[in-house]
Amino acid sequence: MNKGWSPYLGGFLTGILLIVSVVVTQKFLGKPHYLGTSTAYVRVAGLLEKAVNQGSEALSYYQKYQPRVDWKVALVFFGVPLGAFLAAVKNGEFYAHLIPARWKESFGPRPALRAFTAFLGGFLIVYGARLAGGCPSGHGLSGMSQLSLSGFITVAGFFIGGIPLALILYRRRK
Repeated sequence: MNKGWSPYLGGFLTGILLIVSVVVTQKFLGKPHYLGTSTAYVRVAGLLEKAVNQGSEALSYYQKYQPRVDWKVALVFFGVPLGAFLAAVKNGEFYAHLIPARWKESFGPRPALRAFTAFLGGFLIVYGARLAGGCPSGHGLSGMSQLSLSGFITVAGFFIGGIPLALILYRRRK
C-alpha cells in the first residue's frame, strides 16, 4: 500500500492555497477572505431552504450568510472531493467500499452504524463550528497564519482532544 503524499507537501500546498485565497479575494472582493469551510454549508443550507421556503432569505442569519454559490462552496463541494479523488487515484488507493477496513476492524461491518456516526459527527462539527463562529480550518489554519492566539489554542485543542479520542475509539479489538 502506498503511504500517500508527504505531509510536508500537503502542508506547503495548503499554505500556498491560504496565501492565494487571501491575495485573490483582496484583489477581486475588496477584502481578504481566509480559508474556512463551515460557511459553505450554511450557504448551501440557505439555498435548499430558499427552494422550499421563499421567505427564508429574510431571516437575519441569512442576511449575514447569504445563500449563494461562492468560491468557498466550490472549494468544499467540488475542490476537496476532486483533490481527494485525484490523490487516491495517484496513489493507487482508490476503490469503492461501504465500510473502510480500519472502521470494520474497530466497529464491525454494519453500514447503518457507519452512516449514523458519520451523520452525527458531521452534524456536531457543523453545529459547533457555527457556535464558535467558524470551523476548525478557519480558526486553526487561518487563525495561526495571522498569529492569532485563538488559532494556536484551537490547534492545541485538536491534539489534546483528538489523540486520546482516536486512541479510545480505534483501539484494536481482539
